[in-house]
Amino acid sequence: MDVVKKIDKLRIARNWSINNLAMEAGLTQSTVNNLFSRRNEPKLSTLRAICNAFGITLAEFFQNEKEDINIDEQLSKRIKELSPAAKKALFDMLNSL
Repeated sequence: MDVVKKIDKLRIARNWSINNLAMEAGLTQSTVNNLFSRRNEPKLSTLRAICNAFGITLAEFFQNEKEDINIDEQLSKRIKELSPAAKKALFDMLNSL
């Protein structure tokens, strides 16, 4: 698992800038910028602060990877089985969110 990619995925899902993430995690902006620019694994204390900002535990951070893939696969399979009209309805519903 690429920890930095996972952090970035969680950050983007919340529509947070890198600066927002730094503020929410109580970290300096340079610490978070370096994390993304150098693509280095964060220290445990940094990762713990980031997880706290996201409102998740370290265990939750590491456990959901397989579940996310499984859900994506299931959704993809179900969407392929839909009729064209049902696909359009689903698309319209998702766009309204």
